[in-house]
Amino acid sequence: MLDWTDRHCRFFHRLLSTQALLYTEMVVAEAVLHGDRARLLGFDPAEQPVALQIGGSDPAKVAIAAQAGEEFGYGEINLNVGCPSDRVQSGTFGACLMREPQRVADCVAAMKAAVSIPVTVKCRIGVDDQDPEIALDELADAVVAAGVDALWVHARKAWLQGLSPKENRDIPPLDYDRVYRLKARLPDLYVGINGGIKALDEAELHLRHVDGVMIGRAAYQEPELLADVDRRFHGVEGRMRQPREIIEAMLPYIEAQLAAGTPLSHIVRHMLGLYHGRPGARRFRQILTVEGASRNAGVDVLHRAMDTVEEIAAEVAAA
Repeated sequence: MLDWTDRHCRFFHRLLSTQALLYTEMVVAEAVLHGDRARLLGFDPAEQPVALQIGGSDPAKVAIAAQAGEEFGYGEINLNVGCPSDRVQSGTFGACLMREPQRVADCVAAMKAAVSIPVTVKCRIGVDDQDPEIALDELADAVVAAGVDALWVHARKAWLQGLSPKENRDIPPLDYDRVYRLKARLPDLYVGINGGIKALDEAELHLRHVDGVMIGRAAYQEPELLADVDRRFHGVEGRMRQPREIIEAMLPYIEAQLAAGTPLSHIVRHMLGLYHGRPGARRFRQILTVEGASRNAGVDVLHRAMDTVEEIAAEVAAA
């Protein structure tokens, strides 16, 4: 979810679910060591519970990055061993580490020694010509021996040669049963599943076999999906359901961000799917995308977008 689940996205998603564990976009360990940590790691306390996802392959460096994450207040550190993007491969981390389970284990051990919060790993079932039966077991056994607290598995291979990152999300076939078999073999390991899960009904089915479900793009593109997570999976009634309520709850945050110099477009780009499937959704997206890109755009753009959607909905209802 590089460039997607930034702090503005997470604040928005937290308004829909108080209980779901949110993950940051992947932050490269090297950047944490040498970059602006406040910019890279800073987040609003209202986002909690939130996990920091780190990319790296040097045990010493990922340990320092994990320690920095704990100091900033994250509740979990996740090592990404599943991202197939070109910039990740060029740094020798992400999905290419599926070929080096002992290096991943060394990273986990170093991070566990550096922090007191949970350390988890997100991986694929294999890469390229690897046999998923062997590759996933080898990685899982290595990180379990290193003390990992959970393993999140994207239930498809990553093809590092021949497929783009986007194609790697869709073309390699999903193999949920492979993840189920991993959980059955390692019953004491927390195993979460990811990949192609688009609805909460699907999540309930997966939870018959594994411990957790991670939903990425479906929740981003249709954020209202998150609004029923608390009730269905945590026994807590959600705080708000209607898009207008959610937007109005976002306004104080947006105003504060605008005052700090953040362009409106950086925030509202994460909200484009809020009216997904409703009359006026297309017009809502147009207003936020076009008017929200103006240099001086303010919260009036959101008011105009909401009012337009409601006008269109009223016209549809009266037709």
